[in-house]
Amino acid sequence: MTTDAGHNDEFYLRLYIGHKSKAFGHEFMEFEVCPSGNLRYANNSNYKDDSIIRREVSLGPAVVQELKRIIRTSEISAVDDEQWDAPPLSARQQELEIKIGNEHIAFTCAEIMSLADIEDSRDPKGMTVLYYLTQDLKCFIQSLINLHFKIQPIPS
Repeated sequence: MTTDAGHNDEFYLRLYIGHKSKAFGHEFMEFEVCPSGNLRYANNSNYKDDSIIRREVSLGPAVVQELKRIIRTSEISAVDDEQWDAPPLSARQQELEIKIGNEHIAFTCAEIMSLADIEDSRDPKGMTVLYYLTQDLKCFIQSLINLHFKIQPIPS
């Protein structure tokens, strides 16, 4: 983890969860919110030879502020990943990178599938914070994507 305290308003967020396998190739879900407010989303499941899903949308200031609020209230900036094991190359992994102002944090670990996965870790408290934050961010971003790119219009 890297951290720099500061007060400017620049915001960047990236979450990647994925793995590579011989059977299905590179499967992943990734999203990135750029300082411009653009959200880029990609999902590649390779399920039944599906093609990669890519979406991009501009977020309004209120949505970006809500993302910042979710991150700040999670207290992820107090987490230190020094005790975390690096994920094996063949394993599922997740990466989280956040920049708010001059504060920059980045984590890489094996994918946390459930809270049971972190019970025996050397830092269950820190990994629990990461788990809940990534769940909140995934739900929020996937809701935005689903709302913006709804295939069937809502009947009037």
